[in-house]
Amino acid sequence: MAPAPSPWTDLRIRLATVIAIPVTPFAADGSVDWETYAALVRRLVEHGLQVITPKGNTGEFYTLSETEARRAVESAVGAAGDRAEVMAGVGLDTQGAIAAARHAREAGAGSLMIHQPVHPYRSAERWIDYHRNIAESVPELGVVLYVRDERVSGAQIRMLAEHCPNVIGVKYAVPDPVRFACVARDAGLERFAWIAGLAELHTPGFWATGAVGFTSGLVNVAPRLSLALFEALRGGDYPKAMRVWESARAFEELRAADASADNVSVVKEALAQLGLSRRAVRPPSRLLPTSVRDGIGELITQWRKENWL
Repeated sequence: MAPAPSPWTDLRIRLATVIAIPVTPFAADGSVDWETYAALVRRLVEHGLQVITPKGNTGEFYTLSETEARRAVESAVGAAGDRAEVMAGVGLDTQGAIAAARHAREAGAGSLMIHQPVHPYRSAERWIDYHRNIAESVPELGVVLYVRDERVSGAQIRMLAEHCPNVIGVKYAVPDPVRFACVARDAGLERFAWIAGLAELHTPGFWATGAVGFTSGLVNVAPRLSLALFEALRGGDYPKAMRVWESARAFEELRAADASADNVSVVKEALAQLGLSRRAVRPPSRLLPTSVRDGIGELITQWRKENWL
């Protein structure tokens, strides 16, 4: 007899896509510009993005107050409506993450992404307990793990999922496709939605070893470009995928430089040059030097010629 289908199968299928991480725009006084935030989310949805993650790293999660973080989820749910899945980012201390998860559920989010624990001392057993405590607090929501630590094994992920059937996806952000391939297969390639968590630059390599989707900050700026890469990979047209990848490469290399120091700043600078948002970021991110800003302007000009904008 065939096993009964998982109640989470539909969500796993929906996560096989481009997962947008919206920026959090700031007003001149440093507060969050909620009107612009909602407009940016609506722009993503109108371009066909089907999963939105408020409070991701591109959204400057670690700089937001609790009140701002909660409103980000509420705003994303309101702007997306029933047109896209809202996957709320949660993290930091366990009780705070549980409270944020429950708030996300009440606000209308359908799933969670649990950020990589930031505690400097992590054992394998308690890594499982941290995620288990959060996932079990909201059994109605699907949960995606954000893995940035190469010490996290497939066996750990599999063990966690045995306790928590709502753990249904992994955003993998260790820059090693071979390690990813091993972890995915040790955990269960078909059990989870495996998401390339290092954006467009690493996506083709991860796709070849088992990824079914990827997260993107670039999508805030050029949704057509990110979606074109996804469609080419999903269709098995790897030459086309690499041509699209070349269009994204310079922008993503700027974001990845110096251990991703300017990851958010590059996205916000491009949005500012397009007239969609202010370029302001919160410390420890910085405003970009003129030479980098000029380079982004040249990329925007090129993207317009290539019809990505």
